[in-house]
Amino acid sequence: MGQTYEYDVVIIGAGPAGLTAGLYAGRSMLKAVMLERLGEPGGEILNTELVEDYPGFESIFGRELAEKFASHAAKFGAELRTFVIVERVERGEDGIFTTTTDDGDIYRSPTVILTAGGTPIKLGVPGEELYAGKGVSYCAICDGAFFKGHTIAVVGGGDAALEEADFLTRYAEKVYLLHRREDFRASKLVQRRVFDNPKIEIVRNVVVEEIVGDDTGLVTSVRLRNTVTEERAPLAVSGAFIFIGFRPNTGVLVDHVQHDAGGYIITDANMESTVPGLFIAGDVRSQLTRQVTTAAGDGTTAAIAVEKYITAFRRHEPIEITSAGGYTV
Repeated sequence: MGQTYEYDVVIIGAGPAGLTAGLYAGRSMLKAVMLERLGEPGGEILNTELVEDYPGFESIFGRELAEKFASHAAKFGAELRTFVIVERVERGEDGIFTTTTDDGDIYRSPTVILTAGGTPIKLGVPGEELYAGKGVSYCAICDGAFFKGHTIAVVGGGDAALEEADFLTRYAEKVYLLHRREDFRASKLVQRRVFDNPKIEIVRNVVVEEIVGDDTGLVTSVRLRNTVTEERAPLAVSGAFIFIGFRPNTGVLVDHVQHDAGGYIITDANMESTVPGLFIAGDVRSQLTRQVTTAAGDGTTAAIAVEKYITAFRRHEPIEITSAGGYTV
């Protein structure tokens, strides 16, 4: 049987948003805990070798930046618990949230900050599940070294796909960048870097219809369909790295929360959702862009808003957080 814990705020996820929220919650003298499903904090930046767009660091290893985030949050007293899988979050009639984990532990708190990020979207084609981990990957930094000297494919057209294609040329002899459209969504700087890389061949207006392997259980090719001519042809590769987007991890929420067409949660300027006391930060939130900088900003705002919310909650006063950072009653 699990145990019950009491906190001022429970932060679900310990990526950049969650760690920043923990830092600011600790600075505000709140009893805060960050629950992370993995064995270490950092979130998506653990899958990025080099971070080159975080202010103050022209270039820093993703893992190193994650360690700096975590140690800074710990300095101000935020507690971190790893290997914790949250199963459900529900707000009671008394305004207290109950966060339940898979081992039966219960965390009670008047506020929750959800920073659970997202899960890679899959192609949903034959062979994808069969060859997962045997040539199909969703993490270049995790699996790139296995493809030294190989020919591989990267699927996608956004920043993640192009950045990872560029990274994979450190190992692969050749990288095919497969995109279903003519134009790319990635930033112009990233596009230029990829276009100038002699190891990358761009194939536009194609979709992957199947991932094919051999008797040894390893990927040997992908079957492509041209979206303009409808022609179909195999492309010989020994690996397929898929970066076509993320699905926000919102399944733990019991209460209905307003979200956009993509499932990302809509918040007000203070990161509060349509459920009172439930704040959202980072990649799970509906916004224009999802970067380390925006995640940290979200976490900052959410934690400061939480402190104001809790102050009013404890006084049993009506809560309305103002844009100036205070609250009115």
